[in-house]
Amino acid sequence: MSTAILSLAVASGVLLFFIGLVVPKRVDPIQTRLTTYAVRPRTLEEIELQQPFIERVVNPIFRRMASIVTSRTPQKTIEEIRHDLMVAGNPHNLMVNDFLGIKGLCAVVLAGFILFITIVAGMPLLYRLLGAPIMGVLGFYLPNFWLKSRIKARKKEIQLALPDCLDLLVISVEAGLGFDGAMQKVCDKWQNELTKEFARVIAETRLGKHRREALKAMADRAEVPDVTSFIGAVIQADQLGVSIGRILVIQAEQMRIKRRQRAEKLAHEAPIKMLIPMALFMLPTVYLVILGPMVPKLFAMFGGK
Repeated sequence: MSTAILSLAVASGVLLFFIGLVVPKRVDPIQTRLTTYAVRPRTLEEIELQQPFIERVVNPIFRRMASIVTSRTPQKTIEEIRHDLMVAGNPHNLMVNDFLGIKGLCAVVLAGFILFITIVAGMPLLYRLLGAPIMGVLGFYLPNFWLKSRIKARKKEIQLALPDCLDLLVISVEAGLGFDGAMQKVCDKWQNELTKEFARVIAETRLGKHRREALKAMADRAEVPDVTSFIGAVIQADQLGVSIGRILVIQAEQMRIKRRQRAEKLAHEAPIKMLIPMALFMLPTVYLVILGPMVPKLFAMFGGK
């Protein structure tokens, strides 16, 4: 009896399934018009799921980490980081909160990695208690080293590009262009950190900022003595009414002299710097090749076997 009832239930379910496939669904005319002539509004869940994984998962964790680190960082340190990011040219458009979040994330990742390694390797508890905090502190300060190296590389790039940019400025001004037009010509000719600063000065002056203030802000962002000297001479010439072309000629000549002096200094320092690798790597090999064949004879002479 129970078998017959079960068979009847299964047969009824299969019959209803096929009836549902065959019988057409009832069409709502309002919904049809909305589908045809309007775009169906997406739900919040659909909008969120369409975003990349980084935007949905990684960035909220990163922002939370940044807010935690920022709330526990002194204001003086925040100002120093903001200044260093400005001097570094704001790499990857990083803000202070982003940089602090990176520091916190590096600390957590390195500490967790060392803790995982010590647990897997079965090291004593003392290694785990010491290794994780030490690597966490190292990871927290590791982005600072990257930022300092970025600042150093940017300053070097600006210093190397300045003499050539000044030569082009001199040519452009002597050809009849104004100082702003000459800076625009330099920006069209090259793409480096110095031309980016020139482009920013041009943009700020077009927005209404005085050229003198824009140039001073450029000197503050670069923090290169040669750029500061050049901008000081240009501002002084603008204030006193001196020909800007003559000032640019003098500055270009001075920058070429300084570049030659820096090259000579590096050439004189090269032999001194080469002594360390020679003493550590080359001289021991030479001594081994020269004195190596004498070792068996010395052993035989002093009774060695």
